[in-house]
This record gives sequence, structure tokens and C-alpha cells, in this order.
Amino acid sequence: MRDHPHGRKPHPDIWTGRATNRVQWLLALAGAACMALGIGLAVDSAWTGGLAPLVMAVVGCIAAGLLVLFGTLAFVHVALKVDQECLEVRCGHIGVPRRRIPLSEIVGADFLPLVTPRHWGGWGYRWRPDKGTAVVVRRGEGLVLRLGDGHTFTVTVDDAEAAVRVIEERLRTRTAGTAL
Repeated sequence: MRDHPHGRKPHPDIWTGRATNRVQWLLALAGAACMALGIGLAVDSAWTGGLAPLVMAVVGCIAAGLLVLFGTLAFVHVALKVDQECLEVRCGHIGVPRRRIPLSEIVGADFLPLVTPRHWGGWGYRWRPDKGTAVVVRRGEGLVLRLGDGHTFTVTVDDAEAAVRVIEERLRTRTAGTAL
């Protein structure tokens, strides 16, 4: 960290934040149970309705279970990183989906005290033509990036006010640097 000339504590070179939704673990458990049901049907079935319906039931349970399990695990948490060049959002344990937005594309950032999945039509990576794009993993505070192309990008993240302050400071520093 560099010292600030006015004695204020400077922002870190890299700011990180995250948000977690523990309810998603319950949905992941339901997906795992559905997969277990499909595997149980395949291994030890007293199914008497013929082979085709059994295969369809097994494949349906396993496919639905996989979709629910991996779909929910992808949005158990979101990690946000702001460095000197860009803002990066990573979802879930493997970091996918991921979005990287250069600071040069950000016009401003705003704090939202309450973002809910209902505002966006559910949890996850969302797009609405009237609202922009969002990563919503839980109900609570978030930040809204105003992008140079007129779009917005919303992220639920703990300590979103600090993230907004860091982003705004980086934007001021970039603007001052280009004005010289």
C-alpha cells in the first residue's frame, strides 16, 4: 500500500469481497438426493413396467440431480476482486461463470442496501433488458456498476459500500492520471 499525501489510509492495491448463500447448500443436497434416487433405481430396482420406462426414470433422475447440484453449487458464493486495472467477479467453487470488467469501461459505482433474488427473477447470473446484468447469490447489500456502454452490472457482495469507495477512488485516480 502506498501512503496517501493527506494522511488518510489508502485503499488496498487489491480489494476482495464475497457473499455466500448457505440456503443453496440445501438445494445442492436435493440435487444429490435426486441423483442417488436415479442410481438406486438403476442398481436395485423392482421396476416391472419394462426397460424403457426404467431407463427414462434413471436418466431423468440423474440428469435433474446433476443440473440442480451443479447449478446451485455454481452460485453458493461470489467472489469480487478489484485491482488497479479491472473488477473481476467469480462464482462458485471453480470460479465459473466469471466476468472481468476493465476499469476503463466503468463510469461509476453505486451502493444498493438491498438486492433480492426477486428483483432479478431468482438466484444466479441474471439478465433483464430493463435492469442490466447481475450476479445474485443472496438477499442483501450489493453494488451497481454503471458501464460506459449504458448498461449496468449488479453484484451482491458483503461490504459493498467499501467496494464502491475503492472503485470510485480508482476511477478518480485514472481520470486524474489521464488529465495530466
